[in-house]
Amino acid sequence: MHEPGVSDESDVPLVRGPVGQGLYILSKGCAIGGGLLFVALVLMSLVSIVGRKLFSMPVPGDIEIMQMGTAVASAAMLAYCEMMRHHLRVDFFTAKLSPQNKDRLDALSHLLLAIVAMLIAWRTGVAAASLKEAGETSMMLSWPVWPAVALLVPSFVLLAAAGLYNAGLHWHFSTQQEATA
Repeated sequence: MHEPGVSDESDVPLVRGPVGQGLYILSKGCAIGGGLLFVALVLMSLVSIVGRKLFSMPVPGDIEIMQMGTAVASAAMLAYCEMMRHHLRVDFFTAKLSPQNKDRLDALSHLLLAIVAMLIAWRTGVAAASLKEAGETSMMLSWPVWPAVALLVPSFVLLAAAGLYNAGLHWHFSTQQEATA
């Protein structure tokens, strides 16, 4: 696991300014919250399985709870992955490019990620509002579905902010390399 201030596989160090450090702390907190939610879901699943097998008493609506919870938990971890730059990367095509051009491509990829994350946040927010208006509920528990969907929006907004930050960081380093060349 990488710590702040240690560089990743690219030439761009993970040293962050105040904005980047704030995004890092917020995204790490969300990731920890997502991890804790996953642990709670695993425990709930174990209780349901044991209850079903030994006492014929599973947790009612365990599948619904698992579906809603895993969506929220996994989305909460995305921004941290972006801040640590631990997303998938195919370096095969860029291996022979100069560091400056690699940074420009990285800046573009982070920008595209930010744009897609904002689109997803927007459409997810619209979907949550629509589900609330329609009064949609889960089948077994009759829980409203919209709160789980609405909880995805902040995670995608944070992912977009992290993407914009990394795009700016990579662009800055590409222009710095250009100035020193």
